[in-house]
Amino acid sequence: MPQTSLSMKKIEEILRLKYELGLTHRAIAKSCGVSTSTVSEYATRAKAAGLSWPLPEGMTREELEAQLYPNKEPYRRKKLPLPDWPFIHKELKRKGVTLSLLWMEYRQEHPQGYGYSQFCERYRVWKKQLNPPMRLKHKAGEKLFVDYAGQTLRVIDPETGEIREAQIFVATLGASHYTYAEAQWSQDLPNWIGGHVRAFAFFGGVTEVVVPDNLKAGVTSPDLYEPDLNPTYREFARHYGVAVVPARVRKPRDKSKVEVGVQVVERWILARLRDRQLIGLAAANQAIRELLTELNQREMKHLGQSRWQLFVELDRPRLAPLPAPAYEYAVWKMARVHIDYHVVFEKHYYSVPYTLSGKEVQIRATEKIIEIFSQRRRVASHPRSKEPGRFSTHSVHMPPEHQFYSQWSPERFLRWAGEIGEQTTALIGLALDARGHPEQAYRTCLGILGLAKRYSPARLEAACQRANAARICSYRGVNNILKNKLDQQPLEAEADQPLPSHENIRGKNYYH
Repeated sequence: MPQTSLSMKKIEEILRLKYELGLTHRAIAKSCGVSTSTVSEYATRAKAAGLSWPLPEGMTREELEAQLYPNKEPYRRKKLPLPDWPFIHKELKRKGVTLSLLWMEYRQEHPQGYGYSQFCERYRVWKKQLNPPMRLKHKAGEKLFVDYAGQTLRVIDPETGEIREAQIFVATLGASHYTYAEAQWSQDLPNWIGGHVRAFAFFGGVTEVVVPDNLKAGVTSPDLYEPDLNPTYREFARHYGVAVVPARVRKPRDKSKVEVGVQVVERWILARLRDRQLIGLAAANQAIRELLTELNQREMKHLGQSRWQLFVELDRPRLAPLPAPAYEYAVWKMARVHIDYHVVFEKHYYSVPYTLSGKEVQIRATEKIIEIFSQRRRVASHPRSKEPGRFSTHSVHMPPEHQFYSQWSPERFLRWAGEIGEQTTALIGLALDARGHPEQAYRTCLGILGLAKRYSPARLEAACQRANAARICSYRGVNNILKNKLDQQPLEAEADQPLPSHENIRGKNYYH
């Protein structure tokens, strides 16, 4: 009722300024922030009712209203139909649904209901009565919050028998609060990524966004505006088609959802397992899974539904399908190519194209494969080896001159020489032994053995006998013997003696 819309204190102030101070109606209106006509109406009605200043002690607003408006019935606020606030709160989690749309639907059902502003205001008041996690708006299928619980779980290591503190990985969906948890031995990167993979498998789909706390395993640099993700975590996100948006440092509201999820897991799962004897992670996770099912199916009193019911209704229909195949864990590492066109990973050497010598590359290592990338392009791939100090080399990665020699070995040269004769084998052994590295003698060996085609194996064997006697082990020396037909001349008597032994001569058996 507009005439009595002023508060009791303001009516009293109008009467006080009128009858005690004798101000004009215009001055009173200016002082009280009302119109002059309102002051005139209250002054006229007060005079007709015999009221002045001060008002009778103890007079209520109802009594004052009855005297000012004796012929009017007391104003009674009409009771409007109350919206179904839990339903409206749940509907707002659906994509594209707004308060404006829900108000229009409410007015279609109740044409005499609340106006839009009152509808919004009353919803805000109702929402403040909810628990803190319920006050945050998360669209269905949009966000997955992940973190480790502060509490640990005592688990017996089946290999050592010692009691260890297992870490608890927790993942909570934003809209339905549907929760996943598992025990892990540590919070390292393989466990962190594995927890995500198993959580998505548990939910049967993928959200649009993953919100981790600024865990060192997943976020290498917790910058406020541009957090730097671990390369493995970034690859995982790309595989599943999700965006990783780490919680901001010192912004508790960013991660309140998972913190409440962690709290629920600690109270309803870890607390109940505190005295259980759990041997191994498999037994621990089986116990967690049983209690997790019970937790997700328990009704939440403030919503009248369970996490499972909300998940089926809200999140599950909006999740993207799981990719096939599942993500294979991989470690990324920066490395510089050595001058011998190899990179080292876990003390084993893997070849790359020789043109990349001295340049920086990225290594991607899975359980079975080593891949090397340069400028985002894969340039090499090798089976992963556990042998330290050994080399894995593809011949196509070698310079042209190395590619030719890679087809040979000391054993192969000695076998070839053995087909010609004992003296040829001895000479090839000396040639291989005369160099710091056998590879440096390959060209010489090829030249010497190739002379058998030009002159015949018999003449080469005879030439090698003369060369051994003269301690000659070069291609030029043997070729000169054959060219000058010295192999056809008899050797001096001492030439028939066996080759002398020496501690620096390894002999042909060294290469077998």
